[in-house]
Amino acid sequence: MKFSEFIVCDEINQSLKENNYKTPTLIQSKVIKAVFEKVDVIAKAQTGSGKTASFVLPILELFSKQNDSKKAKIKTLVLTPTRELALQISDTFEIFSKYLNKKPKIVSLIGGEGISKQLIDVQKGCDIVVATTGRLIDILEKKQINLNYLEFFILDEADKMLDFGFEEELDNLLKIIPSTRQNLLFSATYPDKVKNIISRITQNPVYISIEEPPVVENINQRVILVNKEKKSLLLRELISENKWDKILVFVANKRSCDNIAFKFRKNGLNAISFHSDLTQEERNNTLKNFKENKINILFATDIVSRGIHVEDISCVINFDLPRASEDYIHRIGRTARAGKTGVAISFIGLEDFEHFSLIEKRCNISIKKEQIKDFELIGSPVKKEKGLAPIKGKRKSKKDKLRELAKKDA
Repeated sequence: MKFSEFIVCDEINQSLKENNYKTPTLIQSKVIKAVFEKVDVIAKAQTGSGKTASFVLPILELFSKQNDSKKAKIKTLVLTPTRELALQISDTFEIFSKYLNKKPKIVSLIGGEGISKQLIDVQKGCDIVVATTGRLIDILEKKQINLNYLEFFILDEADKMLDFGFEEELDNLLKIIPSTRQNLLFSATYPDKVKNIISRITQNPVYISIEEPPVVENINQRVILVNKEKKSLLLRELISENKWDKILVFVANKRSCDNIAFKFRKNGLNAISFHSDLTQEERNNTLKNFKENKINILFATDIVSRGIHVEDISCVINFDLPRASEDYIHRIGRTARAGKTGVAISFIGLEDFEHFSLIEKRCNISIKKEQIKDFELIGSPVKKEKGLAPIKGKRKSKKDKLRELAKKDA
């Protein structure tokens, strides 16, 4: 099967060829077909399956057939949980529309950049908007965007958006956009909170679930037992021993990112941190330098566990375990891209045994625990006790905290 069996526009096929897209993945062939059949789609596919192109290509194919010379109107709205994913999707639209005689006007609405310019870009007229939820809500509240002509509504990484407390805002958005539209919802996991919104967004959807061999089959997963205070020394030892070219290290929070990256630089290593407190320009430059091998160790929070595509990451390190079990798969999926192999190493301390057992159970994996000479784990695993329930009204709710996080990152 070739893309030309679905995509007949010569200019788009020229872009596909230029970017070495030869045959569609399973998710691409099924979603493209469904888009052309004008049905709603609920798609489940693992990270790295090619889902972005699955909706970008048919939308551009349909756009290429339009002959409307009037001012551009927003026909496509794509919502994502993070800025990096929004920019990546916008870039994909730009890449595959490169040779079109009439190119679509694409606007990214993301936090970390001035809202004024984004408002001007929208008001000048655009065809496609790719937005983070927080920034879109800000603009909707200002009543500065017209979604009355919307034809495609796409939620990408829906599970992550709902983790950020987007459900109530979604209800308000659905009141604004046309009821007659084509909806595409993509999610790597389908917990109850995602299932609950499906009927509110879609009508008689086609369900597409891609049961490809998990990307983790190409990843050498390792678990190393080490005390918390020796993690940094162990990581430096592993880097020195293995000579990895490009390393992505996940840590629990922003402060740890900065502290550990600073210590590694003091020891002569080419390391930098990446998290939501950076300005958008800093985030863009950091990822660019990492992709171009100007930086070879990136310490990051989970904002890069989904949505970024960096070639040839040699090793992913879970310096700290992810809070959510499903994020383990997303994290390690940053390596072994495009059929290549990679290494993923998780550090497990005395306080991590119960949590990692849960990750193994939910991700259906079982990994042998290793000890490294001079870094052996000392002590007994900590059994966590349930604390007292918080006093209602005294602290921010989990939902409020998630919304604040989404606003900051978006």
